[in-house]
Amino acid sequence: MQLMSTESTEKKQEQMIPGTESLISAAEEALNAPAPQQDQEPAAEKPKAKKPVLDFDDDDPLSATGVSRKSLVIFFLIDTSGSMKGKKMGELNTVMEELIPEIRRVGEADTDVKVAVLTFSTSVRWMYSTPISIEEFEWARLRADGVTSMGEAFRELSVRMSRNSFLNSPSLSFAPVIFLMTDGYPSDDYKSGLKALQGNSWYKFGLKAALGIGQEANDDMLAEFTGSKDTVVHAYSGSQLAQMIKIIAVTSSQIGSKSMTLSDETNHELSETDVYAAKQKLLGQQIQELIKEQDESDPVPFDTGW
Repeated sequence: MQLMSTESTEKKQEQMIPGTESLISAAEEALNAPAPQQDQEPAAEKPKAKKPVLDFDDDDPLSATGVSRKSLVIFFLIDTSGSMKGKKMGELNTVMEELIPEIRRVGEADTDVKVAVLTFSTSVRWMYSTPISIEEFEWARLRADGVTSMGEAFRELSVRMSRNSFLNSPSLSFAPVIFLMTDGYPSDDYKSGLKALQGNSWYKFGLKAALGIGQEANDDMLAEFTGSKDTVVHAYSGSQLAQMIKIIAVTSSQIGSKSMTLSDETNHELSETDVYAAKQKLLGQQIQELIKEQDESDPVPFDTGW
């Protein structure tokens, strides 16, 4: 608190009993006394640090903006080639029907979760022409036939994953969740398709996971897609397929719909790139921990199962 000005002090002196001791005593009392209630201004509170919402724009994918309503799109890329025919596709359809109600509970009240499903066999096809809100989404049972055009699926996803197409939400968005499921090796040039997809900013900063189904799926190839072996899992039976799909879909959706702070435990500022790298790492850790818990509590025999 600042001392009173000379003018104010002189006015005070005119009203007080003369004498140095009295002046000192009065000054001390004035300094120590609480200010009158009507004149007291509340101390300015230090604003609480808000968790950032990391928004992506095609021109500037690393801009960070806070919004009242955020959108999260979950992309499912599903192999519907002929090798998936029979029990594999039947199990997948069943677990996806069961999964949708579980995803509805994911995210916070201010997160609009949407689902987009891209299937690939001889050709690629979207289940719906636009991402559907999880509250309204209904699973359309898939059929298997043809070859595995995974590279074409990657190129199609890259085209649609933009502000001008599937990510044109009026609200700002979290980076998407991208979940790939396949039971075999691509029949086309998947590397060129993946290269095109890797140039997409939404893919680069999205959460990516992959599920290999059966003996023929190549986990090394799937790790090329996700960027980490920790986010690749394998199912060798129908019961494992159900477990793995639910673990990946629910865990990635939970992490994807959460904002993260831009500082670490030592209060060093982190870039948005670091934040999304941390999310991807956390996804891998949680997936592996949940898989271990599943194996320990209810081990599933590692056989073909189909």
